[in-house]
Amino acid sequence: MSDRLDDLERRIDELRAAVRKAMRARDGATARVLRAELRSAERAWDALVCGAEPVKEEPPRLVTVREQVHQGLRLLGAPAQPRLIVAVSDAFFGGTIRSGQLTSLRRDEERSFRSSPYGRPYYLCAALTDRLSPARGLLTLSTWPLERRVVGPLSPRVDFLTCAIAVAREHAARERDGRGPLDERASRLLLRMARNIPGATDGTLGPPDPERVTRAAQAELRVHVDRDTRDRAELAERAAAQLGDAARLFGAATLSTIKKENAK
Repeated sequence: MSDRLDDLERRIDELRAAVRKAMRARDGATARVLRAELRSAERAWDALVCGAEPVKEEPPRLVTVREQVHQGLRLLGAPAQPRLIVAVSDAFFGGTIRSGQLTSLRRDEERSFRSSPYGRPYYLCAALTDRLSPARGLLTLSTWPLERRVVGPLSPRVDFLTCAIAVAREHAARERDGRGPLDERASRLLLRMARNIPGATDGTLGPPDPERVTRAAQAELRVHVDRDTRDRAELAERAAAQLGDAARLFGAATLSTIKKENAK
């Protein structure tokens, strides 16, 4: 038993050092796998000390690109561009996705829906413009209400502020419960967003206060939200009346889209 404990303790020390090295290198994927292995080794040590049989665990499951995008959008709570989704996944979840991987993702989701409607719990789908066509480069979740997936004239700013509030609150929550962001990426993301919100920073080069960012974003949001809500309600009503199930998720075909399809 003593030899086994010594081996486990050495392995735990090695894993802790490896986790620190991966985090310094900003390798979130490796850090996540190593942390899972570290927890398993620590549980095995506890079981050995207590005289219990250690539980054999499955290796950590690889999180797909689709799941990482879903995770990022759920945190943001509003239509978002791929680069913001990637930044959120990277900053808070140790994500491994890159913007280029999202290029064909929405088309794959649409093909899946058309071949087997509602066969998945959720779909990564397009935001809809005032023409009820897919908004370029904006992803949403099919589980959101239609009013949340359409975009009017003020929606880009409203959605940016909504996303900034979500990022600030997640940053504050992690600091409050002791988890903290894995590295400085969360602070850099919050700083980039805060610089585009009046009153969200104090003019210094340091990381912004999440509570200050939240208050500043909420103050500006109050100016736009009523008009944006009315615009989105009107668009959602039109979409519900005029579009079928697939088009409500992925947008109506535009004239240019039809021409491209006919040319194939």
